[in-house]
Amino acid sequence: MTRYNQSALFRDGANPMISGVCSGLAKYLKINPLWTRTGAVVGFLMAPVAVALAYVLAVLLLRKRLV
Repeated sequence: MTRYNQSALFRDGANPMISGVCSGLAKYLKINPLWTRTGAVVGFLMAPVAVALAYVLAVLLLRKRLV
């Protein structure tokens, strides 16, 4: 059985919209995923290259957690 660190940043596999990055970040910050998803969209509209690069890096570097 795998034990997860409750304070670690991860991709949420149980509640993903695209890949679970925003949902995992919301769980880490203990806020509603709507806020992180809205922030990602607004950030993408303001700086699309930087936000897209950060999102892709998060998908590649963060572990997926299914719990």
